[in-house]
Amino acid sequence: MLERRTAETFVELVDTLVVGFDVIDLLHILTERCVELLGIDAVGILLADQRGALSLVAASTEQARLLELFQLQSEEGPCLDAYHGGHPVSCADLAAQPQRWPAFTAAAGRGGFAAVHALPMRLRDQRLGAMNLFAAAPGGLSAETTAIAQALADVATIGILHERALRQSSVVTEQLQGALNSRVVIEQAKGVLAEIHGIEMAEAFTLMRDFARARNRKLTEVAAAVIDRGPDGVELRSRRASADADPE
Repeated sequence: MLERRTAETFVELVDTLVVGFDVIDLLHILTERCVELLGIDAVGILLADQRGALSLVAASTEQARLLELFQLQSEEGPCLDAYHGGHPVSCADLAAQPQRWPAFTAAAGRGGFAAVHALPMRLRDQRLGAMNLFAAAPGGLSAETTAIAQALADVATIGILHERALRQSSVVTEQLQGALNSRVVIEQAKGVLAEIHGIEMAEAFTLMRDFARARNRKLTEVAAAVIDRGPDGVELRSRRASADADPE
């Protein structure tokens, strides 16, 4: 069953790699499938902008999102080490090694995480970012689990780099920067919907993404509509959209 679901996940990720694919949606799918397949509790993904500065682009839970943001603000943590070093970084028990990343370890504990494993998103000398796997209980990853996780990250990395090969460098740089900028818009829209409907941020994101998929719209377009009070935004503000509702 696990082997079949893993194979289906690779097909799902590859199926998104078409011209004009939504980078943010692709990476959110990656975080969700990693949690589903790898027996971990949360995933966060950081991407580098044109200056090499890392930004959060996807997280499977609110706790992971906050921890990744803390990691960036404190400039300390395994994901940063994996990105800059280009190699996997793992700590099976953060409490046993508090001196390794003091501030990050304390924040991870407050967030309910006891172990972390970071994988670089790179192809040879090209580094795009890193993916963090968080676990609530201490413990390492098996060699097989680590290989699957790295392979999933590699699929996303290759997809982004393939897009780069199809476009001029300046255009792709703008695209990646646009993905990072889009994340800001999505976070703002999540906050708006969470406040209006009295729901959690994670539920607000799911509501918005399901709405976008049901209408074959890009997530970033829907998020902008929520903020600008466009037609889609008005509908999302006024009622709970259903992923399986037929587009009007």
